[in-house]
Amino acid sequence: MGLRRVIYSGRTQYQEVSLLETGPFGRTLVLDGKTQSAEVDEFVYHEGLVQPAMVAHPSPRRVFIAGGGEGATAREVLRHTTVSQLVMVDLDGEVVALCREHLWNHHQGAFDDPRLQLLHQDALAYLRDTPEQFDVMIIDISDPLEGGPAYKLYTQEFYRLVTSRLAPGGLMVVQSGPAGPTNYGETFTAIRNTVASIFPQAFSYRTFVHSFGTNWGFVIGGLADARDVFNLSADEIDTSIAARVSTPLRYYDGIAHQGMFGLPKYLRQALAAEDRVITDANPIFAV
Repeated sequence: MGLRRVIYSGRTQYQEVSLLETGPFGRTLVLDGKTQSAEVDEFVYHEGLVQPAMVAHPSPRRVFIAGGGEGATAREVLRHTTVSQLVMVDLDGEVVALCREHLWNHHQGAFDDPRLQLLHQDALAYLRDTPEQFDVMIIDISDPLEGGPAYKLYTQEFYRLVTSRLAPGGLMVVQSGPAGPTNYGETFTAIRNTVASIFPQAFSYRTFVHSFGTNWGFVIGGLADARDVFNLSADEIDTSIAARVSTPLRYYDGIAHQGMFGLPKYLRQALAAEDRVITDANPIFAV
């Protein structure tokens, strides 16, 4: 059990990187000392992040990913037969190259899909410069750590930019940090409150990721004409999956959706009480 071998350990221009072979969880990506995903249960995180927004959109054709270096986020998007273009912008090309070489079970060839356009640049700068619009935008970046490259992609300023890059009926989803009873206050509630301060619709949900050792939170922001993600029925979700998801999902379906979005009382109370928003001038950093 435990650590079997170190596949890679080093530092890129942006962050500390480790690729580990572990007994319980298989090949695991660790950035700046934090587990990002593990081979055994990455499908729980990546289906949880991607599929609710993708399935809720009636016909997602053009999709944007910020981050997602393992390629598993792209894999989940590309399951959808409606998708004609996926733009993935990940700042750290060294991490992407390492994941492409060593984490095949994560990406499963997604990097070779002709629908994928992979760019290594700042996602904020890309969105400022592009006139393109997207049906679904997925923000799969590291937590907003002090000194890290990601925190500006959690701010009100960034979410305003996102709303301008969403096509009518568009949805955005952002990974939002731990959401367990002892750690939901690190980032989850503040991110949800920030999304809700910009988007006409905001939906919070969570799922337990064993390799993280806690519940993990996500927040969807929707334009005013987007579908009500929270109130989708199990039958609606399963019908959409059957119609346009090309390979079987392992975690997400209509029943799982109800559990993910059915937040426990402590989280509902915390979200109702939260009054912090994240701005460029007043960031909140994970502890």
